[in-house]
Amino acid sequence: MNYRRFFEGKKITIMGLGLLGRGVGVSKFLAECGAELIITDLKKEEDLKSSLKKLEKFSNIKFVLGEHRLEDFRDRDMIIKAAGVPLDSPFIEEARKNGIPVEMDASLFARLAEGVKIIGVTGTRGKSTVTHLLYEILESSRQRVFLGGNVRGLSTLPLLKKVKEGDIVLMELDSWQLQGFGDSKISPNIAVFTTFLRDHQNYYKGDMEKYFSDKANIYRYQKKEDVLFMRPEVAKFIKNKDKENLKEKTVVVNKKSIPNNWKVKLLGDHNLENVALAISTAKYLGIKENIIKKTVEKFTGVPGRLEFIREIKGVKFYNDTTATTPDGVIAGMDSLKKYKGKIILIGGGADKALEYPEYAKVIKKNIISLFLFKGVASDKIVKELGKTKFPVYFADSMKVAVKSAFTYAEKGDVILLSPGAASFGVFKNEFDRGDQFVNAVKKL
Repeated sequence: MNYRRFFEGKKITIMGLGLLGRGVGVSKFLAECGAELIITDLKKEEDLKSSLKKLEKFSNIKFVLGEHRLEDFRDRDMIIKAAGVPLDSPFIEEARKNGIPVEMDASLFARLAEGVKIIGVTGTRGKSTVTHLLYEILESSRQRVFLGGNVRGLSTLPLLKKVKEGDIVLMELDSWQLQGFGDSKISPNIAVFTTFLRDHQNYYKGDMEKYFSDKANIYRYQKKEDVLFMRPEVAKFIKNKDKENLKEKTVVVNKKSIPNNWKVKLLGDHNLENVALAISTAKYLGIKENIIKKTVEKFTGVPGRLEFIREIKGVKFYNDTTATTPDGVIAGMDSLKKYKGKIILIGGGADKALEYPEYAKVIKKNIISLFLFKGVASDKIVKELGKTKFPVYFADSMKVAVKSAFTYAEKGDVILLSPGAASFGVFKNEFDRGDQFVNAVKKL
């Protein structure tokens, strides 16, 4: 497809610019294609300064900041919405009422890219690890492969400039991005579904059915020649919940499929399951086992996913900022079980409408001190914990939390950032939270 001709002269409203780089990448690409853009964001100009600077040379972009206006969702050729736009957005409803197509970055790329194999990876936990390990395996085998979807700083739509027939595009897809696949009634050629756990209930207003429905778009529109890889618990859940939408080619994978003599560096059983999914998908793609083994044994994980930062005076620091749910924290505790009774936990924050009874039970058995950021989730945690044998402190900033935790720590202890909550309120996003942790540790 001639993508330039497709976008040239089109009147497009982009809903959500943001600070992570994806909105900027899509906007720049469309502006270069000659589209007439309105970019609207609830954040104000001063908050978006870094993103706006990258787009200041384009005369075919109009900005509407600090608000959304219904008029910007009428008389347009297309709306491109960012991830996380509310399900009941009156602006999206206005666009649909006026017969205007509503698109999303990753799914629009998947629809327009011809002759390209799309691999999509989703799951409440594990999708980043599977995506990045699989990407490294494919790169090691000299495949032409590109990363897209929910990857920090990357926009997917601009890949239309780079991809050729026969290329592979590997996308990490969260439930929000999969809304776009559902709207377009498409699914990746190869789908990988890692886990399905309680999350994002602030967004889905306590409706796990809606959350699952978005996730299920990873396989719902697959064709008979397509394939779905999944962990046993996901397979069981889908079989009970959505069996009629499962296609013929499904592969259930568990950690037993990893050869015993392979030396995996990642911690925890959950990561062994992730590695197994990446291995099985790579084998399906015809990658030689020696290349897979070599890459798996070299792979040390993804930043912010139980990432070892450094050791100071016998105290180890781990960054698990992407553990934004109680289940994520529990998995981290299990991975660090050899440090039971030696863990100082930094966490808490904003609420995602999740509950903390199991979290409280687990951390009571594993930690010696808890530092919490202010927020509704932290209040829930304190209430659920009740009386504790260990001290619980509140910290106003990451710098204070890290410094105080290190002062409290003794040789042999572990300081773990594993929030179990959302980042907004104290941090720009979960990546900013992780970056601040790493910087604070480096300055000790």
